[in-house]
Amino acid sequence: MELVDGGPTKPEIAAISLSKLHLMKNDVFADIGCGTGSISILAAGLASEVYAIDSREEAITATRQNIETADAHNITIIHGEAPAALENLPALDCAFIGGTRNITGMLEQLAKKVQGRIVVNAVRIQTASTIIRTMQDMGIFEEAVHVQVSKSYPLADDIAFKPINPVYIIVGDTKKGAP
Repeated sequence: MELVDGGPTKPEIAAISLSKLHLMKNDVFADIGCGTGSISILAAGLASEVYAIDSREEAITATRQNIETADAHNITIIHGEAPAALENLPALDCAFIGGTRNITGMLEQLAKKVQGRIVVNAVRIQTASTIIRTMQDMGIFEEAVHVQVSKSYPLADDIAFKPINPVYIIVGDTKKGAP
């Protein structure tokens, strides 16, 4: 897999994030801040249509190469900065945010465009706090999960564990409170 700064999302974190999205086979999904495209590729096997969005040229290049390698045909790559890059998208069933620059504007735009779940991954506690507060103010906050994963490695002919950076997985639902 082609790599870029900040990615790919670790498989364990991706599994939890995707499970929180509740993706269905007819869903239209957006991966904002797609990085290497790992979430987009995983979602492509679950949703009917996927939009992979990133503002960084190296991310778009890596995503394109990784999509070709994965032979995923239902992913559209968009090179642009969110929230502006979201304006021309169709209605979405759910969205994942892996890059948190312009997070408040993205959440405001997504709250209008998504008819379901929005999942955001954040590594900084201040960012997680901003996301939670913004979602609460919008009436869409559902939950925040703090995930700490440790991976095994050999040590003196035995096995030890080394932690990877913790991640906050924040879930909002635009249907929250809807009848």
